[in-house]
Amino acid sequence: MTLKLHELLKMLREERNWSLEDLSMKTQLGVERLTQYESGQQIPSTQTILKLSTVLEVPASNLLDAIR
Repeated sequence: MTLKLHELLKMLREERNWSLEDLSMKTQLGVERLTQYESGQQIPSTQTILKLSTVLEVPASNLLDAIR
């Protein structure tokens, strides 16, 4: 089973034992915006996916593939 993007983002953040506030500081994205991404209410832009992939240390392609 393939995870959806919002599930993958939450899993990756929790694997690192980061709070939403921690991820917010590392990515310079607001907690509210990250909450929307993790709940599936909003899909991040390609530029934001690149930023998230860098901070979470995963290939951007992994995140992009989870959008489908």
